[in-house]
Amino acid sequence: MSAEGFTTCLWFDGQAEEAAHYYVSFFKNSRLGRIGRYTEAGPGPAGSVLAAEFVANGQRFVALNGGPQFTFDEAISFQIHCEDQAEVDHYWNRFVEDGGEAGPCGWVKDRFGLSWQVVPSRLIDLISDPDPVKAARTTQAMLGMSKLDIGALEKAYAGE
Repeated sequence: MSAEGFTTCLWFDGQAEEAAHYYVSFFKNSRLGRIGRYTEAGPGPAGSVLAAEFVANGQRFVALNGGPQFTFDEAISFQIHCEDQAEVDHYWNRFVEDGGEAGPCGWVKDRFGLSWQVVPSRLIDLISDPDPVKAARTTQAMLGMSKLDIGALEKAYAGE
């Protein structure tokens, strides 16, 4: 992995390596990186995973086994920009079927409690339309959805 740019550090309580494998299993342009292990110096048990580097969808992450002190909440989420409904369905269904939790307006938590926004790229065009009536209809439709439905959003936009 390159030393340039940003790396997002995700704090886990013993599931860092599992999480790294999980994310690279279904995101495109993904791979595992180095796995760092605790030494006799601790603070974790010698030989256990300290951190796991990975790339998911071209973004660099490190999963850190930091302990139970901190957990994920909705203040931080990752947006997945999807080109079509099949891609929305792929990510949404994978998160929910693997022990995640569906939320409103395209939000979903994965099985580790990390929040994701599964967003069709087309949605941004629809809700930022210069016609405030079309944008409002689309926004209202989105607010009533859990997993976002591009077809239904397009119909709301068109006033159907």
